[in-house]
Amino acid sequence: MGQQQLLAILLGTIIVGIAVAFGITMFSDSVINANRDALCGDLVILASRAQEFYRRPTALNGGGNSFDLLTTDAIAHLTDQPRNGNGSYFIETAGTGTGTNAVVVIKGIGTELNNGSSVAVHVFVYPGRDSMVTIN
Repeated sequence: MGQQQLLAILLGTIIVGIAVAFGITMFSDSVINANRDALCGDLVILASRAQEFYRRPTALNGGGNSFDLLTTDAIAHLTDQPRNGNGSYFIETAGTGTGTNAVVVIKGIGTELNNGSSVAVHVFVYPGRDSMVTIN
């Protein structure tokens, strides 16, 4: 009877250990996904502001149907807080072109780590649409 009890305790300990490890993994994945979703939400807002900048006349501090003024150090045209609790945002590829070929790339780097590197998302902003790309 003593051996059966020890075996039951050992088996119970193994099962609890596996459950705890699984729970930690699930929680970590949830935090990473939440950070990625928050980055995407912030980037949608920045993409909308970039499109607004594109359409605004240059006389009103806009782009005058161009992304050319959105250079890699011009994130201030889109937000006064390029860093928040979700991550940091910057213009990765300066705006180029006019018309339907115009594009600017904004990158968000999250606060959470995914496999040793930060969560990151790109948004490619065009005059009439945007396209989100998850990096990590």
